[in-house]
Amino acid sequence: MAKEKVKEAPAGEGGEGAEGEEAPAKKKPPMLIIIIAAAVLVLGGGGAAAFFLLKPKPAAEGEKAGEHGKEKKKEKKKEEKKEGGKEDKNAPKVSEGPNGVMFVTLPDVVVNMQTADGRPTFLKLKLTLEMPDEEAVETLEPNMPRMQDMFQTFLRELRPEDLQGSQGSYQLRMEIQRRVNLVIAPAKCNAVLIEEMLIN
Repeated sequence: MAKEKVKEAPAGEGGEGAEGEEAPAKKKPPMLIIIIAAAVLVLGGGGAAAFFLLKPKPAAEGEKAGEHGKEKKKEKKKEEKKEGGKEDKNAPKVSEGPNGVMFVTLPDVVVNMQTADGRPTFLKLKLTLEMPDEEAVETLEPNMPRMQDMFQTFLRELRPEDLQGSQGSYQLRMEIQRRVNLVIAPAKCNAVLIEEMLIN
């Protein structure tokens, strides 16, 4: 009995082995077909995505859309200026004045001034620029970093004695106006109005 079991086992294993050899051969498709199918799917999907995403727009529609977008941006800026600027505290506030002039209130300027005794002294200015029209106002926004730099470098060199009395205020106004006009040239600033000047 033991011999029979031993003999049957190899025969059974051989039978399973024969079936096992045939089954994988039938189930296993050639690897080349799988690679080709995957490549077709990837290339086809990429080509379709490129076709839809990179499809050029008709020239007439593209130009109209560009012009329409620019008009919307201009209208939005005008509305913001009429409302007094953006919510950002650092943005200039624009308001209309008499005879078509525009008033642009700049963010507060705070600088550390020089003193003879080395004591820290600060100057805080609230300035409003009187501009002739809206076109001149539009030149201010892109030049704000230059103007801030100009204020810092010029005002830091002043001493508290330079700003005493009406003569000091007048000279400060004229010098700031000259420097603003240099920054925004060819546009012009009509006047610089000092709304607040604190020396601490």
